Amino acid sequence: MEVRTSAGLKTVDGLVIPGGESTSMLKLLAMESLFDDLAAFGKNKPVFGTCAGAILLAEKVENPSQASLGLMDLTVQRNGYGRQIDSRIAEIELGGRKIEAVFIRAPIIVRVGPKARVLASYGDTAVLVEQGPHMVATFHPELTDESIVHRRFVEKVLSH
Repeated sequence: MEVRTSAGLKTVDGLVIPGGESTSMLKLLAMESLFDDLAAFGKNKPVFGTCAGAILLAEKVENPSQASLGLMDLTVQRNGYGRQIDSRIAEIELGGRKIEAVFIRAPIIVRVGPKARVLASYGDTAVLVEQGPHMVATFHPELTDESIVHRRFVEKVLSH
């Protein structure tokens, strides 16, 4: 279900913050007075951030610096691979098998702190990370037929 209000947050056991534009998302969160409620939700329940959602979950954001929820021990660089033209489809390994990863104006995780655990990388760069009940992906798992990433998050929600 779509969650757009503080009341909506009270009806879900986990939340996916999708890709998009993180600056615009922050403005919408401020307009709806949802930033603090979303941060509080994340202290108690699982959150999965993809692409722009990953930026929002990080502890620190660069290029440029911006506010974030600080739910994961990560530093993320916005548009780390470059402009829209630098978007790509790559193959990564997860759970012992190769899966397709779609990167669209994707951020790069430049620091993974000791509280977080890398689940998958693209080259030397972490692209799927978990920390406690939370997960981030710098790619868009919803754009492929593969469900392993989403299943992992659903398992987190069910076990939380």
